[in-house]
Amino acid sequence: MPSNELNPESNIVHTLEHGEITIIGRMPHSSNATFLVSVQCGETSMQAIYKPLRGERPLWDFEPGLHRREIAAYLLSQAMGINMVPPTVLREGPLGEGSLQYFIDADVEQHYFTIFEQREDLHDQLRAMCVFDIVANNTDRKAGHCLLGLDDKIWGIDHGVCFSADFKLRTVIWEFGGEALPDHLRAAIEPLIETVPLAIATLLSSDEVSALQERAQWICEGGAFPIDRTGSRYPWPLV
Repeated sequence: MPSNELNPESNIVHTLEHGEITIIGRMPHSSNATFLVSVQCGETSMQAIYKPLRGERPLWDFEPGLHRREIAAYLLSQAMGINMVPPTVLREGPLGEGSLQYFIDADVEQHYFTIFEQREDLHDQLRAMCVFDIVANNTDRKAGHCLLGLDDKIWGIDHGVCFSADFKLRTVIWEFGGEALPDHLRAAIEPLIETVPLAIATLLSSDEVSALQERAQWICEGGAFPIDRTGSRYPWPLV
């Protein structure tokens, strides 16, 4: 039986990068080909989500290669120090190049709205996700893309349509609108205004990198969580 206990992150990344991938099955309700796989590296076994390039549906507003944006989202989460995106790597898999993301065991009854309503103790993690989505320009933060892991930590998934150079933010997280930006989140964002880590920049276009820096500056200068007065920046469906 594969072990899904959270190992130290370096061990997870090593296994994702070097393990043998075996497809278990296709994930339901995914617009692109998305597979649950097992990854075996020596004595370590884990499950992961594999998104191959060849399984992507063409989009008019994003170039092919959404799997690279999944990796950029993980690296941005790490660079900001909020660690809310499961470890994700670039891999050659059974169906060619794609992203490989550690599978999070989660409470399937929970999503953003239930967590917000029932777990005030986790609101700071939701605030961090809100800021991450603004900086990453997430166009599709549905409630179901916010997982409550069995480790009682909030994880964000499905970041293939992030980082557009045009501001396309669509998210369900608006409950913090108007609140002052906490100092620790400002500190997480400010370094990005000057420099985007090379590992992230190489996965994006130069325009997308510049736009990321502009969004980081915008939220820092505003000093507060934004308010959507139009009601038009929600994704559909919401969950």
